[in-house]
Amino acid sequence: GGKLVYQYTKKRASGPKCPVTGKKIQGIPHLRPAEYKRSRLARNQRTVNRPYGGVLSGTAVRERIIRAFLVEEQKIVKKVLKIQKTKDKASKS
Repeated sequence: GGKLVYQYTKKRASGPKCPVTGKKIQGIPHLRPAEYKRSRLARNQRTVNRPYGGVLSGTAVRERIIRAFLVEEQKIVKKVLKIQKTKDKASKS
């Protein structure tokens, strides 16, 4: 019969993972590292439309935003308590 032709298969790609959570990043195709280069893949296929898109998972970004917000809130609370303390000292003396 037919002609036997050897078909070369590439290694399966695991896809990009989030360095914080270790989860796979949603919305980015699983390719070998060289395939993500500029010419092979369009920019909109390489990233996800959010801060740190294509680098961190959505969960990690959400946690960072919440943590930053809570840190700022804590600073404000400390400032208010300090002001109240100085007012109390001023009113006592």
